[in-house]
Order: sequence, then C-alpha cells, then structure tokens
Amino acid sequence: VRLVESGGGLVQTGESLRISCVASGLPWSDYAIGWFRQVPGMGREGVACITSNYGRTEYAASVEGRFTIASDWAKDTVYLEMSSLRPGDPAVYYCGVDQAPFCPDFFRSDLNYWGQGTQVTVSS
Repeated sequence: VRLVESGGGLVQTGESLRISCVASGLPWSDYAIGWFRQVPGMGREGVACITSNYGRTEYAASVEGRFTIASDWAKDTVYLEMSSLRPGDPAVYYCGVDQAPFCPDFFRSDLNYWGQGTQVTVSS
C-alpha cells in the first residue's frame, strides 16, 4: 500500500487550498480513506473520511462546512478541498486508509497505512 500526498503550501487566512492523495496497492475492494492532521507535540486529529463503497463522508466538527473530501476512484485519488482556512488549520496533513469501509472506525483506528504528509501553512 502506498499513499502519496501533494498540494500543500502557504496560503493566507480565508483562502482555499486543495490537497491530494494518490493511493496504490490497495488489497481491498472496499475501504475508508481520508485525512488526519498533526501539529508538533500533538497527536493526529482525524479531519475527513470517505468510504469507497457508498461514498459516505464524515468530518471533524472543527472543519465541518469548510472542508470537503472528494474522490476520483478511477484515478485512485482522494482530495481535500479546504476553504476559509484559519490560523488553527496549519498542520501536516496525512492521508490514511483503513480496510473497514466505515468512517467512525477510520477515525478511531490506529491506521497501518499513511502517506508521508504534506504541510499546510496559513498566514494571518
């Protein structure tokens, strides 16, 4: 399993940014895939999840209404569209995948598969 993130960068408060995750080598037909974020000294926080079978999505309360997770299953790619970025959003954003196609499990799981992360920085 390989997850490769891209698209991070520096934006100003209130601006938007899209990050991507390309997955390869997934051995399951159904799974949950999504995004966590982490700041130095803190644990990883689940941000958004989508299931491959029904496309069900789930978001952390802190990003609900501002972030949108989307997928292009033909390209094995998952996107996180982030809008109205705030000073609390900067972090390294990691793509993760779990074989259970169920977002609550995804957010609770100690996932076995992660990407290398992409840095998102928001300036005021």
